[in-house]
Amino acid sequence: MKTSREKAKEICTKSQYGEATWWEILQLNVYLLFYKDCAQFSAKNSKLTSLCEQANMQVISEEDKEAMKKELEKQL
Repeated sequence: MKTSREKAKEICTKSQYGEATWWEILQLNVYLLFYKDCAQFSAKNSKLTSLCEQANMQVISEEDKEAMKKELEKQL
């Protein structure tokens, strides 16, 4: 079972949002046993996800983004 660094990062991110399958999580855990730098990435990613959830961050709608962009262009 060989997993590339990019695939491990993708699985790590998916697992943070509950989108990874059990097989992907197993692959990630085995990978993290051998590659400590990726384990650090995983830990930082978990912390970031936790902080974002605590901050109750919300996404701006596309309509609001466009309105903000138009307002900025007017002011320039």
